Amino acid sequence: GADNCETDFELSLAEGASLKMVFLTLGGERVRNRLQVSLQGREASCDLAGLSLADGGQEMDYDILLTHQVPQCRSNQLFKSVVGGHAVTRFHGLIKVVPDAQKTEAYQANHNLLASEAARAFTKPQLEIYADDVKCSHGATVGRLNEDELFYMRTRGIPQEEARLLQQLAFVGEVLEKISAPDLREKMAALVEERMRRMR
Repeated sequence: GADNCETDFELSLAEGASLKMVFLTLGGERVRNRLQVSLQGREASCDLAGLSLADGGQEMDYDILLTHQVPQCRSNQLFKSVVGGHAVTRFHGLIKVVPDAQKTEAYQANHNLLASEAARAFTKPQLEIYADDVKCSHGATVGRLNEDELFYMRTRGIPQEEARLLQQLAFVGEVLEKISAPDLREKMAALVEERMRRMR
């Protein structure tokens, strides 16, 4: 049904191919995005980004497997979530670099903002590297709104709810910037802001 949504992508990139995907997950009671990308030709590159906005009792998952099969490929992942209510988000991201895939560059980041006491975010970024001449990193954070910044904005006459919204918009901006087409980026930013204003 409309409340349960699963997307499943399996993609292979040939020599010189470039893939750029941005996921925006703004609704649905139970959403699971599965993505498998295999870089199979030299000089292939992959840029993945995603944003989840979850509240109420929503559950949103990302399950990503990215495999570097050959030398001289690049990949970058940036996934963020804002979690309110008693919602739950999960991120599981595995980057595999096979033995001969030298000169690989692979980066992965997952950042989560908890907007309520009961909200939860689980994150499991992983690297499996079997080559020695690589540049790879991963990182994950789970945090709350910055109380000092909120206090500062309140002293400048910005109402509490608006101050919270401004902080959340600043947090998600990096993902929205990944949308290359300016018109589409503007449209999606408006959708995200409207959804955030309704978050519980």
